[in-house]
This record gives sequence, C-alpha cells and structure tokens, in this order.
Amino acid sequence: MEGTETGNTVFSPALEGMKHVKSENGEMLTLPFLDVCKHILPVIDKFGAAMALVKSDIGGNVSRLESKYQSNPEQFNELYSLVSVEVEAKTAKGSSSSTNGLLWLTRAMDFLVALFRNLLEHPDWSMSQACTDSYGKTLKKWHGWIASSSFTLAMKLAPDRKKFMEVIASSGDVMADIEKFCTSFSPLLEENHKFLASVGMDELKVS
Repeated sequence: MEGTETGNTVFSPALEGMKHVKSENGEMLTLPFLDVCKHILPVIDKFGAAMALVKSDIGGNVSRLESKYQSNPEQFNELYSLVSVEVEAKTAKGSSSSTNGLLWLTRAMDFLVALFRNLLEHPDWSMSQACTDSYGKTLKKWHGWIASSSFTLAMKLAPDRKKFMEVIASSGDVMADIEKFCTSFSPLLEENHKFLASVGMDELKVS
C-alpha cells in the first residue's frame, strides 16, 4: 500500500485523497475535495473543545455541498459548477448557498493549514499561541465581533502541545505528513480563492 513507508498518521487518508482531487483536465472535483476536508475532521477532534466551532463549521459546509452535489451528481461533478449555477441565478450571496459554503469551508481550511504550519515552524510555541496566530492570519478579518470573541475564547482551551503531538503521531512521521499536507493542500485552497474572487465572492464577511 502506498504511504506505508512512513507509517500511518491521522493525515494519511487526507494525503491519499489529495491524489484524486483533480480530474485529468486539471479541474477540481467536488466529492474528492470534500473527502479531503472530511479526512481532516479526526485531526480536529484531537484538539477537543478548542476546535469545536471549526469542526462544526467544516462539517456543516461539507454536508451542505455534498447535498447539493447529490441533487445532480452529473451536473455538479466539478466543484466550481456548484458556484457557477448560483452566480447565474443570482443566489450565490445567500447565507445558505453552496457558494457561501465553499467560501467558509476554504477559509476554515486556510486556518488549519496556517495552524499546522505554525506547529512545524515554531517548535517553541504553545498550542494556544499557534492557534491564535493562525486565527489572526486567516479567519479573524472575516469575523465580526461575536464570532471573533467566541473563537478567541475557544483558543484558550487548546490542548497541551506535547500531548497533542503524541496523540496524533500514531505510528508514522507526523511532522513529515503535516508538511506534505500543507504543501499539497495550500495550492488547492488558493485555486478556490481565485475562482471565488473571479465571480466576486471572495470578500464576503460575517456579522
């Protein structure tokens, strides 16, 4: 099996899934992209209460996009078709739109990539420091006061870094897998932002 040379970590399913996200023509595929996001949920679980908001946000947006996909798998095989249909119908800005779902899913994943990068690059930082810094770099500017306060409060519940790393390590080289995840997933998130920006949907804020 591929990936066994480094042993398995909680990141292994996401890394495996990323190989299937693009079609042969280089288009982002709906279900494989959503699957990678779902594969990260077990990692978020290990943060406990600190990440409850992020987990429910990611889980909710993945479900929303999956439901839309299942309404017409052929039409919505490619991720951006979910958005294009709504942009044409002028429903993209609705709070329950697939476009909004993809936007917030991408932002939440930006936050996680920034957090994992912090864990790689700042071995001396505490977990709550790593969380707060990545929040400041990603989600914070899109959040209003209430969301921001809830988030900041949750970050204080971040687990002890050493214990967290032990829990997620399992049998493989977890740092190498984190590195691979950040390197492979960032360009996909960038692509989402570019596409959302091209239809004028990348700057929406929450109150």
